[in-house]
Amino acid sequence: MDGERAESVYFSSTGPSCTEETLYAAKRRAEQLGIKSIVVASTTGETGRRASELFKGYNLVVVTHVYGFKGPDTQELTEENRKQIVDNGAKILTTTHAFGGVGRAIRRKFQTMQVDEVIANTLRIFGEGMKVACEIAAMAIDSGLVRSDEDLISIGGSSRGSDTAIVARPANVSSFFDFKVKEVISKPRL
Repeated sequence: MDGERAESVYFSSTGPSCTEETLYAAKRRAEQLGIKSIVVASTTGETGRRASELFKGYNLVVVTHVYGFKGPDTQELTEENRKQIVDNGAKILTTTHAFGGVGRAIRRKFQTMQVDEVIANTLRIFGEGMKVACEIAAMAIDSGLVRSDEDLISIGGSSRGSDTAIVARPANVSSFFDFKVKEVISKPRL
């Protein structure tokens, strides 16, 4: 038998109540595998701030919503959280969402689905956090903040907080079908 056992955490709910356990499970797995790059989604910066405390010394990339996601010229990441994240040595990535750029504008204007949203909705069959974790890892690759030839841990969630963590070998958005989810560390069991 050529197998390795790894613990996965399955939650009965989504959201902030899962964040601490998700972050700790991700840290344990990073230590076990020697993974140094961590990507985490954060809207207001609460999850990013907490991750920046826990993953000091790692290549931590905190991925935010784009400016204007909630309304014109608005940013949901608070200045206080931004400062703490940066002071803890993490990087902040604010850029167009891999699965929601121009395709979203076409959907809104012409009421038609685009390829990026088909991919997003397909990933959602594993949960919203899985879609987010894959998307932000590809965004971090495109921005040059993580490498495509090294495994990383990507952490996403379902609206607020983190509930999903994966070990992945990421790929650029333009090569997205080369992306490999190697392990599921945690996810909601919904």
